[in-house]
Amino acid sequence: MEENAFDVFVIGSGIAGQTVAKSCVEAGLKVAIADNREFGGTCANRGCDPKKILLGAMEAYELSKNLKGKGVTKTPKINWGKLQKYKRNFTVNVPVATERVLKEKGIHLFHQSPKFIDERTLLVEGKKISAQKIVIATGQVPRKIEIKGSKHFKNSDDFLNLKKLPEHIVFVGGGYIGMEFAHMAARAGAKVTVVDTGKRPLHAFDPDLVKALKKYSESLGITFIFEAKPTSLKKKRKKHILSYEVKGDIKIIEAHMIFNTAGRVPALAELDLDKGNVDFTDSGVVTNDFLQSKSNVNVYACGDVSDKNLPLTPLSGRQGYVVAENIINGNKKELEVPVVPSVVFTLPNLATVGYSEEEARARYKNIIVNYEVSTDWFNAKRINAPLYAYKVILNERTREIVGAHLIGPDAGETINIFTMAINNKMTDRDIKSTIFTYPSWVNDIKSMV
Repeated sequence: MEENAFDVFVIGSGIAGQTVAKSCVEAGLKVAIADNREFGGTCANRGCDPKKILLGAMEAYELSKNLKGKGVTKTPKINWGKLQKYKRNFTVNVPVATERVLKEKGIHLFHQSPKFIDERTLLVEGKKISAQKIVIATGQVPRKIEIKGSKHFKNSDDFLNLKKLPEHIVFVGGGYIGMEFAHMAARAGAKVTVVDTGKRPLHAFDPDLVKALKKYSESLGITFIFEAKPTSLKKKRKKHILSYEVKGDIKIIEAHMIFNTAGRVPALAELDLDKGNVDFTDSGVVTNDFLQSKSNVNVYACGDVSDKNLPLTPLSGRQGYVVAENIINGNKKELEVPVVPSVVFTLPNLATVGYSEEEARARYKNIIVNYEVSTDWFNAKRINAPLYAYKVILNERTREIVGAHLIGPDAGETINIFTMAINNKMTDRDIKSTIFTYPSWVNDIKSMV
């Protein structure tokens, strides 16, 4: 085989891309992988992992604040600079370690985003590369807010690397990223405003629980501006000015830093997919059940960039295995996705799995909705948690659990039990007859069903 010819060329070095590359090289194929950023992908370098590290200090702050006067005498202060230094201990070695592992396996590395020349040919680092199979695993990038002065927006990468927290921060977008960062910044001492085009934050989550989270967020000092359409962004010497339209009126807000947290979109713009005959939509590369491009059989897509995915790391890895198996053995393995939980790492956590109440009412003739604010339960009271609530949905006929929505301490962990229950078609009786450790958060689910 020629030097610049490969059996498999993977674009993107996150969990999906790495999974494909490692599996294929272990099967004896000649493999290359490319990335235009640090190797290791978004989650490990500039996403979920560093975010959770920052969150750890906020959890300690929150617990001590809630227990102040109840055995805890003083609430600590967040030292943002030292917290960032601690976080870097986890992220600084990710690219080097990732490259070392890939090289040791015999995978060829390229440090640039390739561009398609034709259906099987790429241009990368000034070289023409041919490949029998090309795998797109480029993940997602921040969604652009197309307004005058948009270049002055900061993004999630900037927030996770802030050496010093600004006095006043505006987050434009009240989804996962905006709400998580708003909670961190507010607890670390910043004045925080969230601007969103919708009527509420976190549109994908249960409205009753979101309403409760919004109210608690306001008690932290977070201000919300809804149904607001950004129109322009100006940079002054020390501050930024965001103009936005609300019900026909133009208003402005000044802040030291303004972040675009309006969501993320598939990272496809730099690939010249048209030249590679690769069809795509706003949801990602258009694929069949084998995660193969419908328009170019030489191309597969996996991870956040495929049109079959939720932007969640565990699913990216699963898709990577599906693509690798289909490249190695021919298209035999279809993507099967179980019920998948999702969590917003605000404090308290907001978590969901299965059907919403609205979806369940549309799907089943009769449902049972168990909804309660449970701050008077023992687990919440013992740590003086300010917010603890649930909404669990059952199919009345079968008594199977079909949806669960939680807000409270450790909701991001407890939701996993409901995920297992839904995937295994467990009933309320199955849950109630299971012995869990007591007193634990998970044991509370017996009272929720």
